Amino acid sequence: MSFTVAIVGRPNVGKSTLFNRLLEQRKAIVDDISGVTRDRQYGVADWNGKNFNVIDTGGFVHGSEDIFEREIAKQVLVALEEANVILFMVDAATGRTDLDDSMVGLLRKSTKPVFVVVNKVDNNERLLEAAEFYSLGLEQVFFIAAASGSGTGELLDAITALMPAELSTEEVEENKLPKIAIIGQPNTGKSSLLNALIGQERTIVSNIAGTTRDTIHTHYNLFQKEFVLIDTAGIRRKAKVHEDLEFYSVIRAIKAMDEADVCLLLLDAEKGLTAQDLNIYSLAVKKGKGIVLLVNKWDLIAKETNTAIQTEKELRKRLAPFNDVPILFVSALEKIRIHKAIEAALQVYASRQQRIPTSELNEKMLKAIEAYHPPVVRGYPIKIKFITQLPTVVPSFAFFCNFPDDIKTPYKNYLENQLRSHFNFTGVPVRLFFRKK
Repeated sequence: MSFTVAIVGRPNVGKSTLFNRLLEQRKAIVDDISGVTRDRQYGVADWNGKNFNVIDTGGFVHGSEDIFEREIAKQVLVALEEANVILFMVDAATGRTDLDDSMVGLLRKSTKPVFVVVNKVDNNERLLEAAEFYSLGLEQVFFIAAASGSGTGELLDAITALMPAELSTEEVEENKLPKIAIIGQPNTGKSSLLNALIGQERTIVSNIAGTTRDTIHTHYNLFQKEFVLIDTAGIRRKAKVHEDLEFYSVIRAIKAMDEADVCLLLLDAEKGLTAQDLNIYSLAVKKGKGIVLLVNKWDLIAKETNTAIQTEKELRKRLAPFNDVPILFVSALEKIRIHKAIEAALQVYASRQQRIPTSELNEKMLKAIEAYHPPVVRGYPIKIKFITQLPTVVPSFAFFCNFPDDIKTPYKNYLENQLRSHFNFTGVPVRLFFRKK
């Protein structure tokens, strides 16, 4: 189940700055030119142990002012339909504009919570001027300065207060079918892959209505394999509005990802791994989903003896640090290796479910720690005494030691690599925690 927050507003009110602030990272390029496009439009925010998706609609609008108005109206409509909370951003420095008013017209019709976020309120004078935004007629108004972060705490508290309690827990559900989602950019062949998998076998396939109304869950039972396929590729196209909306496909990919155990990430062999693919990939890793990478349309590539080996090498280099994933070269149209892809996904699912006995875990990992000790800190040796697997959905391990805060990234990477070499976690992100004994 996913909880999604969308940031809407006219150009230049500071949407990207707020987005970065919520995600605590300086990923996007923030510039004062209206509509500067950036590389990141979505990510996961974490506040007081609750995680939610944040989508910045600003990154999806390109073109001149009049196109802007049309496009922004579309963004607002999609955000209203798809997100759980809308942050409507305005700018105290410029004051209320006609474009703000026309957007509010759309937002007022919504039954969803809409928060007015007044940005650039960085002194008392601005605070007085900013009060005019109460006249927009929306109840919740927050005054912030996204650049410095002032006021964002209250905003985050208000967002997480709306989240149902059970969203933040990560308990294991027993005996459910593996859920596999096909994700990737538009035109990489997601629909073709889906059709290749279930096309002729319609009789054996029963459609279960998806838990959220935008993903179709197909119960697949064939060749002794049983799983649920989550499909977001062009199902039940709503109004024409969404046809060309990249924003729309991104929201659906994130929803599919949230529901899935394993994601089949499709790349286009001719385009290679793009920045947007890496965004999708790192989001899946951050959410702890199993991942299988499929290079589709491989039949169209002119090949020499070791083209695949070379390509795989380059892909792994770009996916680092987490690149222990199955990479398969497939063709959905020619039905080449698509059943292999499903086998790989089910193998990753099994690895993600595995529970390693504590005795075996300690026996193998303590040997690895003996072989290469953690560095000495302030003259004291760090001692890791005991390791146990935590009862979470994403495989997580607690290492009990005397100075948990002093274990640095290179050593954490060593431990993760050791875990991977002793136990099969290919395609599965794992989490390591260090705790005081």
